[in-house]
Amino acid sequence: MSSAVAGELRCDLLVAGGGINGAAIARDAAGRGLSVILCEQDDLASHTSSASTKLIHGGLRYLEHGEIGLVRKALQERQLLLRTAPHLVRPLRLVLVHDDTMRPAWVLWSGLWLYDILAGRSDLPASRRVDLASHPAGQALKAGYRIGFEFSDAWTDDARLVVTVAIDARDKGARIFTRTRLTRAQRDGLTWVADAARSDRSEVRIFAKALVNATGPWAGRFLQDVCAAGSARRLRLIKGSHLVVRRRLGHRFAYVLQSADRRIAFAIPYEDDFMLIGTTDVEVHQEPAFALRAPASALRATAGESAGEPAAARIDAAETDYLCGLANRYLKEPIGPADIAWTFSGVRPLLDDGAGPSELTRDYALELDQAGAPLLTVWGGKVTTFRTLAEQAVDQLAPALACTRGGWTRSALLPGADLPLKRPGEEPMAGFFAALSARYDWMPPGVLQRMTWAYGSGVLGALGSARRLADLGEPIADGLYEAELEYLVTREWAVRADDVLWRRSKLGLHLSAEGQRRVADWLERRVRTAGVEA
Repeated sequence: MSSAVAGELRCDLLVAGGGINGAAIARDAAGRGLSVILCEQDDLASHTSSASTKLIHGGLRYLEHGEIGLVRKALQERQLLLRTAPHLVRPLRLVLVHDDTMRPAWVLWSGLWLYDILAGRSDLPASRRVDLASHPAGQALKAGYRIGFEFSDAWTDDARLVVTVAIDARDKGARIFTRTRLTRAQRDGLTWVADAARSDRSEVRIFAKALVNATGPWAGRFLQDVCAAGSARRLRLIKGSHLVVRRRLGHRFAYVLQSADRRIAFAIPYEDDFMLIGTTDVEVHQEPAFALRAPASALRATAGESAGEPAAARIDAAETDYLCGLANRYLKEPIGPADIAWTFSGVRPLLDDGAGPSELTRDYALELDQAGAPLLTVWGGKVTTFRTLAEQAVDQLAPALACTRGGWTRSALLPGADLPLKRPGEEPMAGFFAALSARYDWMPPGVLQRMTWAYGSGVLGALGSARRLADLGEPIADGLYEAELEYLVTREWAVRADDVLWRRSKLGLHLSAEGQRRVADWLERRVRTAGVEA
């Protein structure tokens, strides 16, 4: 291994990968009293975990493939997240539009009946059949659609969820290193010895009792190239792309749209003024680049370019046509390329079970290699089941780490969720926001609302001791002040403009090019002053 090492660190558990699964495993392990180090080669949630359809759901269409166990597990986790992270996971009502040329109405209704049964006792309203001629969701649809089925799931800001889980891990003692890639790891008896390369070209050697491979699309490559190990398991890499279009639906419902290829896609109200449409399922045969990337532009040059994303995770013209065509099959007002404000794509690592791209299981598998110091690899998974995946992963590692404490996350609140008790019938965040509005009556209401939903009770830390607008510092861009940027740098590992504009917030959709540039310039000065490598 390299001898040019700047320092040494020791821990019980070393986690490779700062997506939702890696962050959750670090959180669970740290909460059990283990010393934990997490290394992420880029920013937290900078790949698959920020490129989902933003749903916390059981996966209605998985019932069609017989994955009843996965759906039940995911629905149970949905209910837990609604209670333990109400600022990040919110109820969403969806309308499944019936098309006479596709699945019969009785099939759709039977599936939703089973979906509600599998959810068990839930705080969410049950499914129901609706007449689209009189239902609010029918207003935006073409006249030919008469029958819909309204049902419940939940929505989240996936990247904020990852960052919040990582904050909880850090608060419980885990050390989180972003822009730090494990270049080599090898066993020395019952210890892993790993070299970690920082983006500033410095290197740290880490000694760990166990290693977790939570690198998502890179899981197989990580085993081979970093650990000199192998596995009989294989991943299929499926690109999922999304459009964000300038369109207000005029109501709060999302749509489930059936395609002629028997897939479904979602059209979801997004960021007040937009609609999110996705996803595609396109198999890719080349992994995203496995290396620290050069600093990316802060700005999105075009709707189809996601700054800093690997080339393998870009939408192509065929996907754009597919999503626009599917939306236009149902929506009254046509959508075309000129309506696209942003696109994003992610490469999903799915277990290879021999099925086609759309039918591949979304469940996960954990593989524990105990030929010396333990190595646990995470294969597959979906954002909804991150908590139970992490619990099972640490349960498997616990005996080798002499850890006797069991799982603890089932009822534990995520940071920001410690809100005042709500009144009967009141939404969890409503009373909290009302109290904040009275306390910070000098703040623009839209800014306060955005920050409240982003940080929950953590908004108090972001606002600090401010008593007037001037106390928040210079307005760097419309609705974004120095105090919040400082909070994101010091508490949330933000370094570059993309970290702020497209992951920890979606302000990139709302700010002008000049506003985005001002954010990038401020961060560049702040990071340079602090001596942090971007």
